[in-house]
Amino acid sequence: MNYLAHVYLARPDHEAMLGALLGDFVFGTAALADWSPVVRREILVHRRVDRYTDDHPQVVQARSLFGEGRRRYAGIALDVYYDHCLARDWDRWSELALDDFTAPFYRYLLSRLDELPGRLHAIAPRIAAHDWLGSYRDRANVDLAVTRIATRLSRNGERLVDCLDDLRTHEAAIAAGFEAFFPQLVGHVQALRREGPLAGG
Repeated sequence: MNYLAHVYLARPDHEAMLGALLGDFVFGTAALADWSPVVRREILVHRRVDRYTDDHPQVVQARSLFGEGRRRYAGIALDVYYDHCLARDWDRWSELALDDFTAPFYRYLLSRLDELPGRLHAIAPRIAAHDWLGSYRDRANVDLAVTRIATRLSRNGERLVDCLDDLRTHEAAIAAGFEAFFPQLVGHVQALRREGPLAGG
């Protein structure tokens, strides 16, 4: 899952939502000690969500729809597209309008700017200014985001961009897979929270 889904799964507490976002920027176990218990828990939840997503049969099936040389990168394209599915049908998943969900979180994110790790510190103002989370509702921004991510890859970024062709070809099937998968992910995260403290990385 990409930024919007992770933050959504941690709602409504802004500190928890920050932790969910930090899951893409804080690595290993030693770095967890730098954060509050709430943030630390959500970084661990983020990692569990990523593993659950990667292994879910609907996601495995979606990856199989991508060309042989592109399946390694398909997960990135799917993460972004799943955020589009969530944002596009946001009213189904939240009683709060998407803009009313994102705006307070952006304010909170910027209020913690000086505490953020390097890469997130650099892009957080752009995330807020350009409404990265809300922008996923527009299908064209899937292609824009994937292309932007491809420029950050150390190699084979063109293979990630090529995934967009497969995504368009199989979009109906991939969207249907999200419909089956996402409610199960929500239930999985709820079960994780009932279990209490999480261990490991």
